[in-house]
Parts: sequence; structure tokens; C-alpha cells
Amino acid sequence: MAKTNVILIKNVEGLGAESDQVNVATGFARNYLLPQGLAIPLTQGNERHLAALRKQRQERELQEAKDAKELAAGFKHLMLIIKAKTGDNGKMYGSVTPSNIIEQLKLQFDVNIERKKLHIEEPIRSIGDHNVEVRLHSDVSTTLKVRVESSNPIPESLANEAKTEEAKDSAA
Repeated sequence: MAKTNVILIKNVEGLGAESDQVNVATGFARNYLLPQGLAIPLTQGNERHLAALRKQRQERELQEAKDAKELAAGFKHLMLIIKAKTGDNGKMYGSVTPSNIIEQLKLQFDVNIERKKLHIEEPIRSIGDHNVEVRLHSDVSTTLKVRVESSNPIPESLANEAKTEEAKDSAA
């Protein structure tokens, strides 16, 4: 199969990032990358263009890292509160997923992050405080505190039991 070298102009999932020089199948380059404006052929004239693309990429990545560090510093002081439906015994119906957390971040704090940046091993299925890992950049990760509360009142007998259990845990 014939191969050709191209310079990526934009990030292509699974292939490379902006300003990367990649060796791909000729048909893939001719039929997809070039018509979509994702790449340019590797020629003498385009090699000069490559230097400009690398400079743009470097500046953009520095700015993204700076923004991620600022956002991570802000997350340390946040407590995201999510209301969940519960039964009479205080047990949750369903669970809290990354999509729910993203939605509440937008509503409560006007923060937009991608769902794939939240890392939860399994959905949250209990009321209380939870820590969610947020990977904002390849070098920057932080923890978001999430408090899940009942949207309907918990009967007093169960609330008192929970308080006595917390007191026992803190005394131990």
C-alpha cells in the first residue's frame, strides 16, 4: 500500500496533533485529510508553514496549561451540591453520573468542562460527600468535592441514626 507524508493542520483523533508530520496511506490523505482541510502535503514550501504551525501550537498549549492551572486552583474551593431523589429509607434512586456533574457545574458555577475530563470509577450511588478526579490538562489534575443531598426530606429517625453513626466514626 502506498504511503505519503502530510502535515496535520488540526488535531486528528488517533493520528496526531496540529503541526505533526505523519506518514499515512495515500488514499486516506487524498480522500479525507486533504479535502477536509485537516492536513497539507509535505513539500518544500509547506515545511516553512510547518514552523509557523509549531509556534502556534506551542503558544496555544502554554495558554491551555495556564488556564487549566487557574481552573484547578478554583476547584479546590468549590463544593458542588447535587440533589438526588431518594426513598423513605434514604436510599438513592439511580445514580450521579459525570453528565449530571457537568450539568450542575454549568448551572451552579458557569464552568464548562468536557465530560471525558471527569474520572469516576463508578457512578455515585450514595448520599454524602464524594471526591471526583478532574484531569484538566495532561499536566494538571485536581479533585472536585461533590455533595449529594436528598431532594426530599429524610425521616427524622433515619437522620438521627446517620448522625450517631457519624459521631461513632469520628470518635474512633
